[in-house]
Amino acid sequence: MGRTPKWRRVDFIPQVTYFRPYGTPPKILEEICLSIEEAEAIRLRDIEQLEQEQCAQRMKISRPTFHRLLGSARGKVADALLNGKAIRIGGGNFEMAMRRFRCPSGHEWDVPFEVMITTPPQFCPTCNAPNITPIQPPGFGWGRGGWGRQRRGRDGW
Repeated sequence: MGRTPKWRRVDFIPQVTYFRPYGTPPKILEEICLSIEEAEAIRLRDIEQLEQEQCAQRMKISRPTFHRLLGSARGKVADALLNGKAIRIGGGNFEMAMRRFRCPSGHEWDVPFEVMITTPPQFCPTCNAPNITPIQPPGFGWGRGGWGRQRRGRDGW
């Protein structure tokens, strides 16, 4: 039995999470599933043009793990582009860099990644209310483990 996967820190969730080739009928279209952390790896390395060591530090993973993640992501994107497949972005083992919470009284506060992976909040820091909820960003669904913290199932979702 393998060890439990570590959560990867993600700063950005794309607004558009599905791409498909123009003119291909949906019935015959194959899909490639790109996880949120794979999309983050591409964003950090190819858009922000950070070195791999810096990218790994930002995601709170080792450099070899980042290298594998980036290689997997680039391979999937290349397969989709060259073979006319759709790309769906979603799922994975990640936690947002900063998660916002709200209590029933309306108080809101942010909790950083480093705190979320060790001791997620149970009560409102202002009024001590126990029924707190994470605030979901627009256009982003709830995963198996809650918003921003999702585990991939056996089929990749």
